[in-house]
Amino acid sequence: MLDVLVIEESAAAEASLDPIRSEILASLAEPGSAAMVASRLGLPRQKVNYHLKELERHGLVELAEERRKGNVNERIYQAAAASYVISPAALAAVSPDPARAPDRLSARWLVALGARLVQEVGGLVTGAARAGRRVATYGLDTEVRFASAADRAAFAEELTQAVAALVSRYHDESAPGGRRHRVVAGIHQIPDAPEPGAPDRTSHESASEQEPGS
Repeated sequence: MLDVLVIEESAAAEASLDPIRSEILASLAEPGSAAMVASRLGLPRQKVNYHLKELERHGLVELAEERRKGNVNERIYQAAAASYVISPAALAAVSPDPARAPDRLSARWLVALGARLVQEVGGLVTGAARAGRRVATYGLDTEVRFASAADRAAFAEELTQAVAALVSRYHDESAPGGRRHRVVAGIHQIPDAPEPGAPDRTSHESASEQEPGS
């Protein structure tokens, strides 16, 4: 079982987004037959069997083993991965393109960068898995609390200068056998997690914007 499976085909993405199939995928973190999954989810066995065949057809579940029970072979399935991510490649015609409107201060551009990251690295992961190889990557994830918007802007400027200096030092356009790598750095606010029992702020604000008597 893979840690993450990146879904690149639109048909596979559609299959994974079906609510029942999503439940089946989650259930198959622990291998089971159609009858076992049906029991776990409280669904008819025939319905689960149909969805299992569709998930298997798209490579989202895999056959773990076959057991002989009397005159019947019982097929035991497991999820192909612990988690799934849908690549923008599945929506190729409408996937975001960072080259369309590059703007370092645009949240939508940052989303487009993230989408391209998923698409490119997802393609590498898929190809490496087929070849039985690993992908050489590096990721950095941290948090910083800024005292002010001015501090945030200053941090972004220093980060830009530091990355530019590193790229200038190590980039070699004419290196024989050199490989291009993409470096992406982003800063975004972390959404506040609602406290247990706290009222839904979004619902409250939406209600307060309604006209009296609406």
